[in-house]
Amino acid sequence: MKQTIVNNLLKTLFFAFIVFLTVACTEKKVKYQKLKGSVFGTTFHIQYFDTNSNNYSADIEELFQKMNNSLSTYHGESLISSLNSGLSVLKVDGDFVNVFKLSKKIFKETDGYFDPTVGKMVNAWGFGPHKSNKHPSTHEIDSLMQYVGFDKVMLKEDTIVKQNSNITFDFNATAKGYGVDLVGEFLESKNVKNYLIEIGGEIRARGVNKNNKLWSVGIEEPNFDGTRSLQKITMLNNEAIATSGNYRKFRLDSITGKKIAHTFNPKTGVPAQTDLLSVSVIAPVSCGEVDAYATAFMAMGFEKAKALALTHKEMKVYFIYIENDELKTFASSNLQFVE
Repeated sequence: MKQTIVNNLLKTLFFAFIVFLTVACTEKKVKYQKLKGSVFGTTFHIQYFDTNSNNYSADIEELFQKMNNSLSTYHGESLISSLNSGLSVLKVDGDFVNVFKLSKKIFKETDGYFDPTVGKMVNAWGFGPHKSNKHPSTHEIDSLMQYVGFDKVMLKEDTIVKQNSNITFDFNATAKGYGVDLVGEFLESKNVKNYLIEIGGEIRARGVNKNNKLWSVGIEEPNFDGTRSLQKITMLNNEAIATSGNYRKFRLDSITGKKIAHTFNPKTGVPAQTDLLSVSVIAPVSCGEVDAYATAFMAMGFEKAKALALTHKEMKVYFIYIENDELKTFASSNLQFVE
């Protein structure tokens, strides 16, 4: 009888111990982490939740440095700077290969309105690493256009081959988005399921925020006086968003005094003069991809951009444009805003 009581008591204690372990594991707190800093000539902000309270600052900084060594035109020793220095053939690294393949895809899908071989034009107009107030002549533009065209370069395994050594790459239009993706993929490799990463306004979000709700992001109103204000707020459901706009990043023409935008039309070699002021693209794809689409849409103008966007059912867009001197907007039917 006593043995039976002892056995029952032991079973009860064992069960209680198992319950305690289960509760303890279930209640293990998830640490909320926030990182911020500077990279690629802009700022970054990262929020994520990690059960092990890991701070990945050093790892992320290493990712950024590796990317700079590959793709930064502002880094004289980078792979892209070496390739732009007059080489026709160069073996490149994984980051360069990834961005090249992404760029080739968007180049084809946008009929060439996204083209990272506009480097000569970017430099000629004074938007490159060496800033200036240039205004190239029509003759100079025509002469440089022979070096523009993504169909004039190819990737053979891990080697870039250019038809002409003067062809100049500029991946700045998708670099921030690609950097966001690098950080996102790194966090996911560490089993981080809830995060938001923002570099210079380009964003990738997964899971939920600290309030257990979808991440909310704002779309800026195009203010020409340098101030910043939000026009709309939307939620990201495991999506990325990129915004391109000519209302903030521009310079004044030394000859005409007019604003010259930083977005180039690869088909003409001149800064894009379209009716679009701002383009925001949201999709459940990589941030690098929506970043590239946003740039291409700005160069296309409203009607062409709208027509192409509507062929991508997974894509949501928000356009701010000028029509008859009036500010107008267009939003995809599947884009919902927070009131």
